[in-house]
Amino acid sequence: MSTRTETLEFQAETRQLLQLMVHSIYSDKDVFLRELVSNASDALDKLRLAALVEKDLEADTGDLHIAVEADPEARTLTVRDNGIGMSREDVVSLIGTIARSGTAELLRKLKESREAASQDLIGQFGVGFYSTFMVADRVSLLTRRAGQTEGTRWESTGEGTYVIETVDDAPQGTSVTVHLKPVDSEDNLHDYTDPGKIREIVKKYSDFIAWPIRLVTPDGEPAVLNSMKALWARPRDEVAEEEYRDFYRHVAHDWADPLETIHMRGEGVFEYEALLFIPSHAPFDLFMADARRGVQLYVKRVFVMDDCAALMPNYLRFVKGVVDAHDLSLNISREILQQDRQIQIVRRRLVRKVLATLKEMRTAHAERYRTFWSEFGRVVKEGLIEDPDNAEAILDVVSVASTHNAAELTTLRDYVERMKDGQSEIYYATGETRATLENSPHMEAFRARGYEVLLLTDPVDEVWVERVGQFDGRPLRSIAKGQVDLDASAEGSDAGQERERQAKEYADLLAFLGGALADTVKEVRLSSRLTTSPACVVGDAHDITPTLEKMYRAMGQQVPPVKRILELNPTHPLVTGLRAAHERGDDEPALTETAELLYGMALLAEGGDLADPARFARVLAERLARTL
Repeated sequence: MSTRTETLEFQAETRQLLQLMVHSIYSDKDVFLRELVSNASDALDKLRLAALVEKDLEADTGDLHIAVEADPEARTLTVRDNGIGMSREDVVSLIGTIARSGTAELLRKLKESREAASQDLIGQFGVGFYSTFMVADRVSLLTRRAGQTEGTRWESTGEGTYVIETVDDAPQGTSVTVHLKPVDSEDNLHDYTDPGKIREIVKKYSDFIAWPIRLVTPDGEPAVLNSMKALWARPRDEVAEEEYRDFYRHVAHDWADPLETIHMRGEGVFEYEALLFIPSHAPFDLFMADARRGVQLYVKRVFVMDDCAALMPNYLRFVKGVVDAHDLSLNISREILQQDRQIQIVRRRLVRKVLATLKEMRTAHAERYRTFWSEFGRVVKEGLIEDPDNAEAILDVVSVASTHNAAELTTLRDYVERMKDGQSEIYYATGETRATLENSPHMEAFRARGYEVLLLTDPVDEVWVERVGQFDGRPLRSIAKGQVDLDASAEGSDAGQERERQAKEYADLLAFLGGALADTVKEVRLSSRLTTSPACVVGDAHDITPTLEKMYRAMGQQVPPVKRILELNPTHPLVTGLRAAHERGDDEPALTETAELLYGMALLAEGGDLADPARFARVLAERLARTL
């Protein structure tokens, strides 16, 4: 057969990544061995699955294992498996390039980590094999894919090129030989040929790997280094917290401890075990469309797939862990999973359990819950739009800012318990910042009369409050939309009589302003929500908000302009003066300019945008000049 040999260049981004690795941006270089063992374990999982599904696959599955062999004299460490192996094309695509999106973001994060001295980005970003160049002058790989006759040898110093060769003497599986750099304690380069160091690393990072990890001594004697216990299959009272933490680090590639561990078992018609974790911090790609999400799926401890999105909804995409289903087919596809009735049952149970755990965390572990909500609250609120079946449970774990306390968030349940006598609605305001909302004219009457208002500043808030509509039977009511009448309950019939009198006094002015501003507003009316500002702009009860209108346009969706309503404060000197000027028959163009300025000020006061800022500034400057 032909032994085709080529020298190829790494992809540009791969070269950059290799340089970062070579220059030791991580303080904990031990993780290279964890990555090699993890890759070997994945290869064994895949071979076992392939052998079960492909009955005619010619592969040896009699003694699947991982071997670690050190040679102190040659300064090499070899990690070998007899798993699925790789073809020549696999080697080029998986090692010669970074075959995933987000490379630019990955490199940026890695470069930032030089200053942060972070050692967890290797696992987090899945660079795996490349981590060997932190400790190696040269890396060699020999592999043969199960069922094929040709093998592939690969070698590189990480300087920008690699040599790849087709060979005929490769055993099934993959072996990676790391030609180690000299020991350098100052640079945290340990002696990775030391059996004690190897045992320490495997115990710390890989004790739960389901396959035997054997340390091969110079005399050929193998010793198993790991316990091979599937944590999810053991009773919770038999698993130590440290074991849970270690397992979380394995499945999440995260070296911070999880906030919460969920260990559950489903019995009956459809049996499964699940070991889920709620992380303590959000990954960098939480809001990236192509981010990996979902939990690992096993069938009777046989690995089936990573990132099984069918088991966890998008708004819980931060949840990590393993689900081991007993009755699924091993060759089930992602497409079939989406429609599988048993998977849907498991998904519903997992979601209910996660939400119940979050609710319990909020009541029993307030500090942990605050950490969780600051990291993942925006994501959880997406569920109020995506998952109406669980909206009530999600609302029970939602925390939002309110006027009740400037420093602490509140729950909707706590808001309801604080509602004033006679109050039937939950009041809220949406906008870009808390400061903008607190200073908005819409807030004046609510503040003056002691009504609490929820302050919603996440973009998703604009959507879910409209979609949900109510909590605990009480309508969610925007203070910037529709008619607001706080006086009726507070002051009785006197307030109604006063409004009737004002309506008559202002009827002519309102008609004039409605005509003068007809191109920009749908109506001009008197307000019962203002106490100190002259005017505010509000929407009809079912209009979309200006912020939501901007969001749709930013996403490329054409939204027809929505005219809003100008409300006037009938007790403000500017408004009473405008009424008097109109009654005197003052210059109409001047009154029209005043109307424009009044509308513009109302827009600015709520944080809105002027349609013609230059004209507003010019008219205002001319008006001010005439007062001097």
